[in-house]
Amino acid sequence: MALYFLVLACLASSVFATDHFVERFDDSKWEDRWIYSTYKGSQMGKFKWTAGKFYGDAEKDKGIQTSEDAKFYGVSAKFEKPFSNEGKDLVVQFSVKHEQNIDCGGGYAKIFGKDVDQKNLHGDSPYMIMFGPDICGPGTKKVHVIFNYKGKNLLTKKDIRCKDDEMSHLYTLIVKPDNTYEVRIDNEKVESGKLEEDWDFLPPKKIKDPEAKKPEDWDDKKQIDDPEDKKPEDWDKPQHIPDPDAKKPEDWDDEIDGEWEAPMIDNPDYKGEWKPKQIDNPNYKGEWVHPEIDNPDYTADDKLYKHDDIGAIGFDLWQVKSGTIFDNVLITDSVESAEEMAKEFEKTKEGEKAMKDKQDEEERKKQEEEDKKRKEEEDKKKAEEEDEDDEEEDADKKDEKKEEPKEEKEEAKEETKEDTAEETKEPEEEKKEDETTEETKRDEL
Repeated sequence: MALYFLVLACLASSVFATDHFVERFDDSKWEDRWIYSTYKGSQMGKFKWTAGKFYGDAEKDKGIQTSEDAKFYGVSAKFEKPFSNEGKDLVVQFSVKHEQNIDCGGGYAKIFGKDVDQKNLHGDSPYMIMFGPDICGPGTKKVHVIFNYKGKNLLTKKDIRCKDDEMSHLYTLIVKPDNTYEVRIDNEKVESGKLEEDWDFLPPKKIKDPEAKKPEDWDDKKQIDDPEDKKPEDWDKPQHIPDPDAKKPEDWDDEIDGEWEAPMIDNPDYKGEWKPKQIDNPNYKGEWVHPEIDNPDYTADDKLYKHDDIGAIGFDLWQVKSGTIFDNVLITDSVESAEEMAKEFEKTKEGEKAMKDKQDEEERKKQEEEDKKRKEEEDKKKAEEEDEDDEEEDADKKDEKKEEPKEEKEEAKEETKEDTAEETKEPEEEKKEDETTEETKRDEL
């Protein structure tokens, strides 16, 4: 009988489950369903309809992709009928693919009320829930889960890490009517807990009693000075003393340089400031704990999870480097429906990974070929340069050999000139000697 009612409950759950919004971006008319914000004019970027560079199915895996760097993006779609999640699960699910290897930018979605101004959507537009990944540098890689409660946007106290690779990932937020929640990535739970504990929806249940005061005789010192401990009589020594090894310089003149004083050095007998040893305090009562009382401002709320007139979903974000693809958007009250979509998404991931691995392998081989070709060209160029150097060296040697006979001829020619000059010089000298002799003879006569 118990099994019968369990099966009946499951069937009833599936029969009455409602998918409030489903968007797979499977046709080119998606822009008829989604409205662009024009709030920031030319600073707003456009989405393009594509499956990206790698995918499982070229048509089924198409989504909307940010296409312009350093732009704001604002696009939203209203549900066919606004709804309240009172008494039911609220599931927000969509896929994000940062195939550009994002450096800084949002990948989150926002849930809006039915009266959202779609054409003027911007960062300060009121929203009910903000959920999804946000990445900026190595320091920010988290999943935002922000709830608006009584006009205030509340950030989670927990650090939920997002995926930061180039592949598609499915982000799921489940908010339950028992005021608990669960966050899944690729249909695996990464965080869960109670709304009241993980967000500051309400003031604390307890506060410190403003009337309570610590008693004046309350002793919270664990240890005290030993009253029996006394400072030794020879304890006090100066920290520095004159250097006993220092000598007055021989050229020191007291009248000119003043009275000589030895330089100071650390005193080896100095023991520092004396402090009595510590003993356990016999009057120690422990740390005084401020008593708490019920907070008069605290009022329990069993409907923290609830939102009325949920009417739209949008992507309102900024990206430095574009290329993020959003797809597989689902707003439902059925966890089972979200899980069914997650199963289909697994097939997408498998095909996407296979294509990406193939591309990476082709890129690796292409790079290896380019590196090999580059190395061959460098080796060839180096060899040609070495051959040119060898040819120049050989040419230089040949030139040297050609110049050697020329130099020898020049030297021989120079020697011939010198010999001729010598031969010419000798008769002249002989002639001069003969003339001198002849003059001498005339003088004698």
